[in-house]
Amino acid sequence: MQPFAARVIAWQRIHGRTGLPWQGRDPYRVWVSEIMLQQTQVATVVPYYERFVARFADLPALAQAPLEDVMRLWAGLGYYSRARNLHACAQQLVRDCGGSFPGSARALEALPGIGRSTAAAIAAFCFDERVPILDGNAKRLFARHAGIDGDPASRAVETRMWQRALELLPAAQDMPAYTQGVMDLGATVCTRTTPSCAVCPVREDCHALVHQRVDRLPAPRARKRLPTREACFLLAVARDAVLLEQRPPVGIWGGLLAPPQFADSKSLRKALGALAADAQVRALRPRRHGFTHFTLAYTPYLAQLDAPPSRVGEPNQRWVSLREAGSAPLPAPMRALLSEVHELLARERGRAT
Repeated sequence: MQPFAARVIAWQRIHGRTGLPWQGRDPYRVWVSEIMLQQTQVATVVPYYERFVARFADLPALAQAPLEDVMRLWAGLGYYSRARNLHACAQQLVRDCGGSFPGSARALEALPGIGRSTAAAIAAFCFDERVPILDGNAKRLFARHAGIDGDPASRAVETRMWQRALELLPAAQDMPAYTQGVMDLGATVCTRTTPSCAVCPVREDCHALVHQRVDRLPAPRARKRLPTREACFLLAVARDAVLLEQRPPVGIWGGLLAPPQFADSKSLRKALGALAADAQVRALRPRRHGFTHFTLAYTPYLAQLDAPPSRVGEPNQRWVSLREAGSAPLPAPMRALLSEVHELLARERGRAT
């Protein structure tokens, strides 16, 4: 039987994915794709990636761009700290490294937003470094093949997986094909549900398949009860313009635009009174949005003003056309909410005429 790596490489060269837009030896493109692919599916990433590199063709272009432009193109992709770190990393590389990526995983890992597996992927694809990756697909593949029990998110289990990933590495000259093969196997064959074991190139010595444990490995993560946070959002609309504010650079939706947020309706109404004393406000249906560590339960309040006030309430606030909100750097739930409000107001005006 051939070594694990040899079988993965041979399979990848025939059956692996070859048409992904970031594939190649350009560390900039590999880096952008690897950051986008963190906790995000390929099908979702491709259109974002293509728009991103069309606007920021190389490292200097990204480093010189305003952060708001970066956030605008990232809006809807989620996990917005990735975009902020991407921008900061580009600036650091231009400032300190002459606009070039270091050629080792260890040096790459020291940069903002680049973790161990991402650094290894860049180093393997672009510089042939003999280092293992351990993204979500690789964890599932190694857990099943080696029979690694336990919560994959725990430190002890992850340490075992890194050790196994290191043991399976091929010679350095095969690193791009092997790394892509591990990713492709996990994504297209050794899938979370209904894996295609019959066509897997490493099935002969797969612990999970031999011992009929495919459906039990990797073990499910320990589920935690997520807390719920409550909030209110003010949708102040005047002549088809909506009041938005830029959120702080850290925290949920950091650096993006969103309607002003309040802890309760009383504080929202007080702020609205200072903005437009005679404005009428109505509550829209409550909604929920799940984040990694909590659920946000929020109620939007719609206030219609005759005209935008001569001044906004806070320095970080601005009036934005509802028609243009779709291209503004808004988080996906807020973009959908504003689109809904735009349609609601259009229907109400149609009935009034």
